[in-house]
Amino acid sequence: MSLNDAEQPTLDLLAATLAAVSNCWQFVGEGDKNVLDKAAVDAMRYSLNESDFGGVVVIGEGEKDEAPMLFNGERLGKGAFEEWDIAVDPVDGTKLAALGVPGAVSVIAASPRGTMLDCHDVYYMKKIVAGPAAIGLLDIDYTTEQNITLLARATGREVSDISVAVINKPRNAQIIKEVEATGATWVKFEEGDIANAIVAAMPGSGVDMLLGVGGAPEGVVTACAIRALRGFMQGVLAPQTPDEIERAMMAGLELSKKYELTDLVGGDRQIFVMTGITDAPMVAGVKMDGEKQLMQSLIIDSALPHVSQIELSVEG
Repeated sequence: MSLNDAEQPTLDLLAATLAAVSNCWQFVGEGDKNVLDKAAVDAMRYSLNESDFGGVVVIGEGEKDEAPMLFNGERLGKGAFEEWDIAVDPVDGTKLAALGVPGAVSVIAASPRGTMLDCHDVYYMKKIVAGPAAIGLLDIDYTTEQNITLLARATGREVSDISVAVINKPRNAQIIKEVEATGATWVKFEEGDIANAIVAAMPGSGVDMLLGVGGAPEGVVTACAIRALRGFMQGVLAPQTPDEIERAMMAGLELSKKYELTDLVGGDRQIFVMTGITDAPMVAGVKMDGEKQLMQSLIIDSALPHVSQIELSVEG
């Protein structure tokens, strides 16, 4: 893939995820998710600060777990102007990576400065994600059965042919029951709702929709990719504790608001980069070739004509 000057930010973001994955790889499967996460965070921060990229972290994952993090408001890069909002998750699926099981990725997303929803005070978000066919058709306020039925009709299929990804958490138990009651297939996953949401927005991927309550920071990261894919997404903030509710209100966030995709991420350009740590939807995990780490990345940039899946070799 060749990148011109206008696409240089994409290359800088790619380098940041590669650095994060490379640095944390030694801790994959070792059982300590905080040590692993810190290694990824440190490498991502260093990579961005050494680049010509200039941005401000709007969404920095880690706070809810008291884990290492790229913090909200942090300025990164050598760029003379802070041109970008940044949403990061150096390891999405830290538990999975620590156990060495599939589903862990490193992700970063960017949009023009001032266009990304700052919802870091709320840790959870109810979401619906699907491909372009769902635009103007589905709605987060509809029942699970309505959304599945509408998507089946719109795509000329039976409800039994629809696959719906829902993260396997107690807070989603009712939605999972509702999906299965329709006769649709529940696509079960334990962590990593970013990768699964992106798969749901890509026609022909085998997953048609994502529903349920997942991470709010991850929701903003996801929104960058969905906008670049011209897919469908809505979200409603879903605080789980009185403290979260109070923090959200103090931050001026509307808990009853239905956030459309352009509310989550605005602007005229969105960039999303995801690099596999362990095998995950859309990207393979790290494979060793002697001393070299073989990595696979997914690049979704609204300024590029196609989604790119690339493989790179990094010295371990």
